[in-house]
Amino acid sequence: MSYEDLRTWAEIDLARLDENYREIRRVLPEGCRFAGLCKANAYGHGIEAVGRRLEALGAEYIAVSCYSEALELRSAGIRSNILILAPSPAVLAPAIAELGCTQSIGDAAAAAAASERMKGTGRSLECHLKLETGMGRTGFDVMDSVELNAAAKALSLPGLEFTGVFTHFAVSDEPESDFTLRQFGRFNGALEQLEHITGKKPGIRHCANSGAVVNFRQTAMDMVRPGLLLYGLYPGAERGGMDLKPVMSVKTRVAELTQHRAGDTISYGRIYTCERDMRLAVIPIGYADGLHRSLSGRFSVSINGRRARQVGRICMDMCMIDVTELPDVRVGDVVTVFGDSPTADELGGRAGTIAYELLCAVSPRVARIYLNE
Repeated sequence: MSYEDLRTWAEIDLARLDENYREIRRVLPEGCRFAGLCKANAYGHGIEAVGRRLEALGAEYIAVSCYSEALELRSAGIRSNILILAPSPAVLAPAIAELGCTQSIGDAAAAAAASERMKGTGRSLECHLKLETGMGRTGFDVMDSVELNAAAKALSLPGLEFTGVFTHFAVSDEPESDFTLRQFGRFNGALEQLEHITGKKPGIRHCANSGAVVNFRQTAMDMVRPGLLLYGLYPGAERGGMDLKPVMSVKTRVAELTQHRAGDTISYGRIYTCERDMRLAVIPIGYADGLHRSLSGRFSVSINGRRARQVGRICMDMCMIDVTELPDVRVGDVVTVFGDSPTADELGGRAGTIAYELLCAVSPRVARIYLNE
């Protein structure tokens, strides 16, 4: 599709999202729940559209980072279980309970403050206990007996209803590392201790992110939390026997064709000098659209089924590509910046970052066009 009225756009193929969801579920243990990650505007894909699709597909949970994302889903009419993964200010506890969402709790002070805020509301805040096993981020430290006892006390605080427990893996995208299984062992050990202290079952146990679904499927337990996999990209080189396809394709079009002589310099900073007479295409995508400036001169795009390298420094709203050897290129031709080819993984590698960052960086002014809606 050409979308002649758009300068730059992202095509979101929801049929591919469906296929990826089913492909991931195919490799999971029977009965394992699915928490689809929708944080950061569903990794740039659009939180409302993806949330609706996940609900229709039957995902048991939709996971977000913060209250505002949960509110956006509920405001869109999405009724699925929503898990807020990051800490929330205690003042929001009653509002989160009113939305019918689940809040992660990984700190004694946060648990006490949330419990205090729930007094007099006539409600309980559903929670999942967060355990720290080696990520070095949030959660009760399972290596510290004082912390583990504090976690046990949190489980009995009034106004808080704990229905699950989880941790987060640090290097599950590295199958050669034994650290993920060490974290998993710590997690299971902590669960045994908590059950011994409290006499209660922990509820839904989950720790497998995208990397673990690929490389450490034995950690699936009661639920998995795929993010990048859902959107058709892999967190590492391994594929885990799954055939996934990118859901997002970022496209633009040739806005102008320019002629240059050998020795001419191109764009800000004059970092590129034409080595011969050249024909360049100006495309209206730049760092304000999410195309990292660090990619300047380091990647190629796809146009009319062929690759064309980007030259000169990427500007705020546009950049230039070399079409000297592509005489059939015309103004208005569609250019794929990333999608099937080149992939977000390819561009991420050339930018010295990861595909996650490129997906999340696609700015709001880039229109999302939903296919197979």
